[in-house]
Amino acid sequence: MDSEAVWKADAVALADRISALLTVVRSAEAEIGSLLAEIESRGVMELFGYRSVARLFEHLADVPKAAAEAVVKRARALTPGCALDGTPVAAVAPATGVAASAGRLSTPMIDTIVGVMTQVPLEHRADAEQHLLSFASDAGHKQVAALGARILAHLDPDGAEPDTTEPAVPRRELSLRRKRTGTWELNGRFDDETGTRASALLDSLAQRQSGEEGADLRSPQERYGDAFSDAIDLALNSPELPMQAGERAHVMVAVSLEDLKTGLGQGILGDGSRPQARTGRATLGDLGTISAAEARIHACDCMLIPAVLGAKSEPLDLGRQRRLVPPGIRRALYLRDRGCAFPGCHRPPRHCQGHHIRHWADGGPTELGNLVLMCAHHHRLLHRSGWQVRIAADGLPEFLPPVFLDKRRKPRRNNLHQPLPFAA
Repeated sequence: MDSEAVWKADAVALADRISALLTVVRSAEAEIGSLLAEIESRGVMELFGYRSVARLFEHLADVPKAAAEAVVKRARALTPGCALDGTPVAAVAPATGVAASAGRLSTPMIDTIVGVMTQVPLEHRADAEQHLLSFASDAGHKQVAALGARILAHLDPDGAEPDTTEPAVPRRELSLRRKRTGTWELNGRFDDETGTRASALLDSLAQRQSGEEGADLRSPQERYGDAFSDAIDLALNSPELPMQAGERAHVMVAVSLEDLKTGLGQGILGDGSRPQARTGRATLGDLGTISAAEARIHACDCMLIPAVLGAKSEPLDLGRQRRLVPPGIRRALYLRDRGCAFPGCHRPPRHCQGHHIRHWADGGPTELGNLVLMCAHHHRLLHRSGWQVRIAADGLPEFLPPVFLDKRRKPRRNNLHQPLPFAA
């Protein structure tokens, strides 16, 4: 067995072992919760002399008070019991308690389902819980939360009215300079109203992108740096952007055709193997440089103007000022995907780029059947990891996870975006 096969086998074995241990841990946590509910129904004061089960568990488990109270609250919701006077107390989500005892549900999933069930009227709880549990077998807790929100919206469609505020008199200063190392330094001072709006924008763009690909391990500083980059992309894509020297503001990227075709960089393929690392650089604007792999990502749906060069640096193709995806096709993408199509991502269409499933440098056409909307974070992830995307038989995009996440590579879709209304 060669080293590559051993590496793939080890990855699958490690993931399988973690999954098996998680089942044991979750089952044990559910049993602890059942025991705590039993103690509470019998009377914790009579049995142990404690005023509350949460206080008892806080000492037994050596956990903070808030954590102990959360465990007890979860146990009450999952386990039927009775009050001290013998009155039966029904569980909020009894079927979820059965699934939790089998070790099939994570704590966030349980809390998500219980949170929805506490808001569902009694006459609808059984059906709603079964829908949520059925969906939970193939989806993450964020997607189940989205389904729960739709159930609640169907039962109670009223929403809150938006707040309006008066802007303060602006007072703003900003400096931006490039260092010799190629990094840029940003320094500024803003009035409270502008700072609040900027904070809200960056907060929305800097949310952790944990989804089907796993946890988002970026530091807060890295997430806000990426959010600032996304905000610039949104501004550059605005139709109200002023002209500069008779043209829309843009940045020129020059890269050789060979580097563009082979600029895959170091990554992981869907079967777990690693492609050979490629080299190659592209010039960015007047002074900067980026890797050919990065240029390939930008060339999918260019906010930059790609200048593809031949062997003697002669221009072979100069990209158009508008994005490579024409407005008509972009509108169709917006209607079809409703936002980033990656499973578990909530980003709306205006935060997304058009990804060529078969890259245009490899002959892929710019048409709806070869395009999918993706936010910048998941667009880069797709180019550099084992995730793959394809258009399914029903015309919608679906994603194949890398083998270390699912050895069957079962296709996954994003259900977080509100679907289009259809006539009955």
